[in-house]
Amino acid sequence: MGKRSRQRQKNQTAGRDSRDNDGWGAGYADIIKENKLFEHYYKELGLVPEGEFDLFMEAMREPLPATIRITGYKSHAKEILHCLKEKYFKDIQELEIDGQKIEAPQPLTWYPDDQAWHTNMSRKIIRKSPLLEKFHQFLVSETESGNISRQEAVSMIPPLLLKIEPHHKILDMCAAPGSKTAQLIEMLHSDMEVPFPEGFVIANDVDNKRCYLLVHQAKRLNSPCIMVVNHDASCIPTLNIDSDGKKDILFYDRILCDVPCSGDGTMRKNIDVWKKWTTSNSLHLHGLQLRIAVRGVEQLAVGGRMVYSTCSLNPIEDEAVIAALLEKSEGALELADGSADLPGLKWMPGVTSWKLMTKEGQWYSDWSEVPSSRHTQIRPTMFPPKDPEKLLGMHLERCMRILPHHQNTGGFFVAVLVKKAPMPWNKKYPKVPLSQTQIFNAKCHSIVCVRSLFSRPPPMKKMKLFGYKEDPFVFLTEDDPVFTTIQSFYNLSPDFPKLNVLTRTHEGKKRHLYMVSKELRNVLLNNSERMKVINTGVKVWSRNSDGEEFGCAFRLAQEGIYTLQPYIHSRIIRVSVEDIKVLLTQENPFLSKLEEDAHSQAKKLGMGSIVLKYIPNPNNPAEPQCPIQLCGWRGKTSIRAFVPRNERFHYLRMLGVEVFRDKQGLGQKRSDGEKEGKQEVDEEDKMEKVAEEEGSAQNEAELDMENGDENGSSVPKSDIGNQETSS
Repeated sequence: MGKRSRQRQKNQTAGRDSRDNDGWGAGYADIIKENKLFEHYYKELGLVPEGEFDLFMEAMREPLPATIRITGYKSHAKEILHCLKEKYFKDIQELEIDGQKIEAPQPLTWYPDDQAWHTNMSRKIIRKSPLLEKFHQFLVSETESGNISRQEAVSMIPPLLLKIEPHHKILDMCAAPGSKTAQLIEMLHSDMEVPFPEGFVIANDVDNKRCYLLVHQAKRLNSPCIMVVNHDASCIPTLNIDSDGKKDILFYDRILCDVPCSGDGTMRKNIDVWKKWTTSNSLHLHGLQLRIAVRGVEQLAVGGRMVYSTCSLNPIEDEAVIAALLEKSEGALELADGSADLPGLKWMPGVTSWKLMTKEGQWYSDWSEVPSSRHTQIRPTMFPPKDPEKLLGMHLERCMRILPHHQNTGGFFVAVLVKKAPMPWNKKYPKVPLSQTQIFNAKCHSIVCVRSLFSRPPPMKKMKLFGYKEDPFVFLTEDDPVFTTIQSFYNLSPDFPKLNVLTRTHEGKKRHLYMVSKELRNVLLNNSERMKVINTGVKVWSRNSDGEEFGCAFRLAQEGIYTLQPYIHSRIIRVSVEDIKVLLTQENPFLSKLEEDAHSQAKKLGMGSIVLKYIPNPNNPAEPQCPIQLCGWRGKTSIRAFVPRNERFHYLRMLGVEVFRDKQGLGQKRSDGEKEGKQEVDEEDKMEKVAEEEGSAQNEAELDMENGDENGSSVPKSDIGNQETSS
């Protein structure tokens, strides 16, 4: 892939970012929402039903309504939904802002279990209106803690069509900024009782910097089954795995191929597209999109599903790519019928005829009409297949095009491909070394023909690692000395998977310990030379220099507690709702502040890291009906929770405590009338200053992508000495 193509892939991501990372307030100066070429092009193509084009254009000029998705695999998703319905939605539904009556948010009818909602409010109104300040703070806070995702409605469609199951091996080819990746992870963890699903998600992006956006998105979900890698999707390397002692090729059960596109379906939000749109964008991107799709189906397992999607309405980027893929697959691929998979979603069937227009307004209906001077810009694969029977057999009508005016969304295109057999070019050209005679003959018959797009691919270029400075991923052995004290201090189960624990350094003291699933460990160990891994695993322990004197140098990390806790059998304090309120609103309360049961348990434990565990009481529906597990520290006479700020806000809301900052961030309000206002959740800010994070500034900043690490690497001296104070 040349420099131009590579740069184009990096640059042409505005559309995908815009609908995938649905922020709440980036404003634009007033841009005139007119583009005569755009209107002329789409009128001529006839993609919009007759008599609806004016409605289509009106919708394109309207701001996109805000949509949110509740994180599906979290055990407290129902609690979040209850909080939204009973508190925030009721508070805003009678409001009138700038002459616009705010309607009560409604669930997306096609999204399962009322887990996605939309409103007639734009992102700008939510962000700017003082009347919606509480709702805005709720959205921001819950997004940061991973309990909701602010994501455009159409962006939620591809993961649903993949039909993910917990054992699936999944590749997300062009994943940044990561909203759809988060959906895939959630689906893997549909059963929260299983800390390590058999499946995993490998999320890839070509841009190294954008990979860290991806890490930040994925990190909110605290999964041991996600790996972020940095490759050009059109030539992403084939990975090996160990299968029963033999090397095998990794084929994916599910692939999301959400390619870079011109983004004309995002005009409602990405207003810049109005002035930048031209037909040249699609012509430039078609080849890249096809190469990425080809690489995807090559790595798809037989019987697997690949979803191809764009936020472009243009057939050159949509049906043309699918038709070219189907034609060259020679029956190995087929389009799946997804019409019954999302009841309630309105969509238009894919088209079987289209034509092409240059930016100068010249139309071409067939490759034979294209002058040779245009052959580098316009390619045969951009046109519909000529053979009517072959075209009919492709079932392009099974593609789905979502038009903005049908359900007040952005524009989108999606197609589901099922792999029935190995790709023909893989069968025809087995991986055997060529003889000198074969090489000579190939040159005589034009190497260009041999290496055409759908012939045998060229050998993989050796990966250049210049400037690639990620720390290594080093797995621990079962007899590693760090496990000696960890095993006894936390009374780990005999079945604790020690081999799944890794660190990021070969030498010196291990600062943080991470865990991955057994399957991801297999991938990492067998592909260290061919894969650029940016991040993987969930942090479960961090070194605490003060902890050694109490029996263990490693304290628990909140982000990994739900993964780790099933294996821990000591250092656990069972707490009540009132205990949690105390722990999350006071910085360093005395043990005596806990209720009698928790106080009694705490007194029996020595100083050091602890798990604070709340188990719901089904006989008391007024209390949260989901388990809560918090990391904490048992001091000499006090106790504290080590929980990131937004996660504190989340749990307090679930307990009926209203957490709200005024515009200046000066103080918060409590609905239960308690008078600890000055020492409430803002105390987390103080904790963050005390909680020092060890490690190099660059790597840990990139790993954690947070403004300060939520767990800190040392416990405040005031908590272990005689200088303790009570809130």
